[in-house]
Amino acid sequence: MNQNFEIREAKSEEYKAIGKLMVNVYSKLEGFPKKNDQPEYYKMLANIGEWCKKPCTKLLVAVDSEGEVGGAVVYFSDMKYYGSGGTATQEENAAGFRLLAVDPKLRGNGLGTEITLACIDKAKNDGVGELIIHSTEYMRIAWNMYEKLGFKRSSDLDFMQEELPVFGFRLQL
Repeated sequence: MNQNFEIREAKSEEYKAIGKLMVNVYSKLEGFPKKNDQPEYYKMLANIGEWCKKPCTKLLVAVDSEGEVGGAVVYFSDMKYYGSGGTATQEENAAGFRLLAVDPKLRGNGLGTEITLACIDKAKNDGVGELIIHSTEYMRIAWNMYEKLGFKRSSDLDFMQEELPVFGFRLQL
């Protein structure tokens, strides 16, 4: 990975840039619902900093030496704040992360893995037994990364986001 990235908690002045990155990444996923299809979802992505108002929730960002945002993710040390469909918010002794995004021009250099590892470290430091995530078919390229890191498919966490099937994964810590 490019060692010029620092992964840390986002600053409020970075929220807008992170929101733009999120919208850019998700809107360009081939086959993924577009803004017209799920306007509330894209509004949530654009306003990603709003997640930080919830307890036990952190917006992590990867920034380069010039302060440019290369990637981000929302981490939850308590699943009741995770905000997904399905049963994930009822999980106890678990942390989770959602909305992992890496700038398309930086893909393939390990930044997504580094952001995921930062979440794994946070979950271990939080003393929980597992880390929960969700993904879709349109993000299947990331599934290989998650599985290499030890995540296992967990169909009990699956749910539908409007017309979009969302698939759960667990990592035992």
